[in-house]
Amino acid sequence: MEKLIRIGVDTSKSVFQLHGVNVLEQPVLRRKLRRREVVPYFSKLEPTVIGIEACGCSHYWARTLRELGHEVRLIAPQHAKAYVRRNKNDAADAEALCEAMSRPRMNFVAAKSAEEQAALMLAGMRRRLIKMRTQLANAIRSYAAEFGLFAAKGLGRIEPLLEQAAVDQTLPELARQLFALQAGEYAKLDAELREVEAKLRAWHRDSEVSRRIAEVPGIGPIGGTRIAMKKPDAMACRSARHYSAWIGLTAKDHSTAGKLRLGGITRAGDPELRSLLVAGAMAVIRHAENHPERASPWLLDLLKRKPRKLAAVALANKNARIAWKLMKTGGRYNPNHPRPEAAKAA
Repeated sequence: MEKLIRIGVDTSKSVFQLHGVNVLEQPVLRRKLRRREVVPYFSKLEPTVIGIEACGCSHYWARTLRELGHEVRLIAPQHAKAYVRRNKNDAADAEALCEAMSRPRMNFVAAKSAEEQAALMLAGMRRRLIKMRTQLANAIRSYAAEFGLFAAKGLGRIEPLLEQAAVDQTLPELARQLFALQAGEYAKLDAELREVEAKLRAWHRDSEVSRRIAEVPGIGPIGGTRIAMKKPDAMACRSARHYSAWIGLTAKDHSTAGKLRLGGITRAGDPELRSLLVAGAMAVIRHAENHPERASPWLLDLLKRKPRKLAAVALANKNARIAWKLMKTGGRYNPNHPRPEAAKAA
């Protein structure tokens, strides 16, 4: 076989499609492998560059193939899709990956280690448990309302509502039994969530990067852990502005004919990280409105000109760029850090 300079691999649960080219950019490899055949096949190949779509199991295969001496590049699906010529199939996807990874301006996804994947799994479990608890709480409220039992807003009102339903003799026996089942399910979810959050706090205490980022107003421990867990993706960005754009906190550009037309934010990247940054920014804005003497002059001036939600997105953008700088330089947050123009003038 001729020397391969690039191989695009379209992965799935059990079938892997390969497309490789030589130094003349001519396809010399088109092959389909079963999952058990992947490692033996690549262990016999000379080290080369392999492109894989950033999807399920992609980080595992990146680590495995790197151990065999290959250079692995993960490509976001939306970036590889543009190189699919016409029909979509496994062979066309593998060819598109092989073509996309050769582009000089292509951005690649940073492959994560097993430890980083485990940390992200912890954050994902917390998000899933919160969603399930909220869903169950809403169901309990709606069922109780059908029998004339109401509770004020807040998760702290759910357990008293369940206790009230357990002793209310006007309810049918079947309804009391079902409320008892929901009470057990709610208690179990609450206990699991507390256990996961305890592990998350322990991870935060052990992570020096997370502790430094959490010092930024509007980020805190939860946002700091999420940003620290996604540090490989942040370091793949060329600058702090690219990082905030990767998160999706920059405006969509619809400019044409020399006219600047900016829309809403792109909402690209990690939606969980973006929502944490915006929620933290809203907390800072509420504090600034209640205590303007302690707030940043930049934020107060922004609130005079823009609505609160737009100011929150702008502050989230600023915090994301600060977090990138702290991760890049290893420094600590300094609230009195002068702006570049002021420092230059001084």
